[in-house]
Amino acid sequence: MAKKKGDIRRRNVEKILLAAERVFAEKGYAGAAMGDIAQLADLPKSNVHYYFATKEELYREVLLGLLEVWKQDALCFELYDDPRIVLSSYIRAKMQHSRNRAYGSKVWAAEVMQGAPVLQERLRDNLYEWAKLKEAKIREWVESGKILPVEPSHLLYMIWASTQHYADFDYQIALLNDDRPLDDIQFERAVQSVTSVILRGIGLSA
Repeated sequence: MAKKKGDIRRRNVEKILLAAERVFAEKGYAGAAMGDIAQLADLPKSNVHYYFATKEELYREVLLGLLEVWKQDALCFELYDDPRIVLSSYIRAKMQHSRNRAYGSKVWAAEVMQGAPVLQERLRDNLYEWAKLKEAKIREWVESGKILPVEPSHLLYMIWASTQHYADFDYQIALLNDDRPLDDIQFERAVQSVTSVILRGIGLSA
């Protein structure tokens, strides 16, 4: 019985968080309402408040969840030493989440562009340290001659900008693609193109 209740809770929380990503992305924090999120999640509004007492609490959980997703995408930095494998894996993971979690990417972008009013301290404490570890790995590759000299932070910025563009500007991409989202073949070509340009820019073959 306890396991069943735990499974129900997990499913409901997941539905609420995914619905919240979309509502926050489409309406912004100020315009989003718990009722809208409940309707999209196909749950009673009382259920949403049961798991998340306030809109601010739900918004914070959405952002923290996205932060964990971005961290998971970068686990390849810890698992491998070959820069080609690491960066190819990282770019693919980021591109996949730009496709599958586009609303989440837009919520994250909006939060950061506003100066991270909700996650400011968390970003200072976590994102800064996390990014510096990735920069240190890139710097090791430069010093050992595995890649061409590059400022590590700017390489990360370039990857983030290139991959998250497919989420944050998906309307523009669809517009330029005859009003259609990229299909599977087109998306795979996009992944390969972004990977190739970035790897070749630091002296690696794609």
